[in-house]
Amino acid sequence: MLDERVKPLLSEAWDTATMPPGIIGSLAPLGLMAPEGVSEEEADSSLYKGFRSYVLARTDVSVATVYNAQAGLFRATVRLGGSPEQVAELDPRIKRFDLTGVFALTEPEHGSDIAGGMATTATRDGDEWVLDGRKRWIGGAVTADVLAVFARDTADDQVKCFLVPRESEGVRIETITGKVSLRPMQNADFTLEGVRVPESARLQRVDSWRDVSKIMGTLRADVAWIAAGLQAGALEAAIDYVREREQFGRKLAGFQLIQEKLARMAGNAVASLGMVVQLSELQDRGVFSDANSSLAKMWVALRARETVALAREIAGGNGITMESGVARFFADAEAVYSYEGTHEVTSLIVGRALTGASAFV
Repeated sequence: MLDERVKPLLSEAWDTATMPPGIIGSLAPLGLMAPEGVSEEEADSSLYKGFRSYVLARTDVSVATVYNAQAGLFRATVRLGGSPEQVAELDPRIKRFDLTGVFALTEPEHGSDIAGGMATTATRDGDEWVLDGRKRWIGGAVTADVLAVFARDTADDQVKCFLVPRESEGVRIETITGKVSLRPMQNADFTLEGVRVPESARLQRVDSWRDVSKIMGTLRADVAWIAAGLQAGALEAAIDYVREREQFGRKLAGFQLIQEKLARMAGNAVASLGMVVQLSELQDRGVFSDANSSLAKMWVALRARETVALAREIAGGNGITMESGVARFFADAEAVYSYEGTHEVTSLIVGRALTGASAFV
């Protein structure tokens, strides 16, 4: 299905920096969050969700990212942050894509330091909350039904989360243009000015940054899986290219230097897959560790950078055009390397676990 319905849309999606409705239109009916014949326990497993991300990213990283904005970021926020009543009401709608939403955490001036630097505020006013602030890099915000906005409570200085309808009075959203990675994925800046939401829109189990960290801890594994999947996609694209491209009177596939690069790519891809499988198996046994997920995200994203660079070398000048699938993976690896924890931040989480000493400033 991905090859038949999604891949043909990708070159135009990249050129126009738009996400064709046919992509989600093809994926949503498949019910990948709760597939037929798969038990609820299996569908909720880290391993199942990981391979779902892997297969989507193997096709295209923007496709995996836009799907995970709903199935990963938004759904996890509601399921882990909402009350039992909120989860019972909202989760079935999220699975069906009847209610779409996004994870709005980062801000123009606060990315890696968002835990201590969050400037968006929430002020209680009777049975309502008043939200003010700005958010940046929010994927899917321009089309989502609701925005899961994290804000600092002015009363206790703790982080809370609110489901804000996109068309609320006081919400202004602007698509970020000029991106060189994840071009089809519509990231946005948005501003909240005196936006009022009822107490019922507050997710009842998000009362501090610790609660936010629990949500994010389950999501970093998804990014590591995406980084593994994009390597598989880049390897496939490079192999397809060298089997067709001729230089010096023969196919590139028969050159020793080309095969050496492909072998290194394969080694990275296999090792990365092994690491994320091990991470998910640990999580499915109840072993959740920030250090483990950070290590996987850090290392696999770093390997992805090397893998896509080798693919780009193999494709030569054509590796920066849509003539091959290589260019998309080459550019998108840069975004994956940075989001959901930069290389530096994830390495410090690992270092803290190894030494017992925090090097954060």
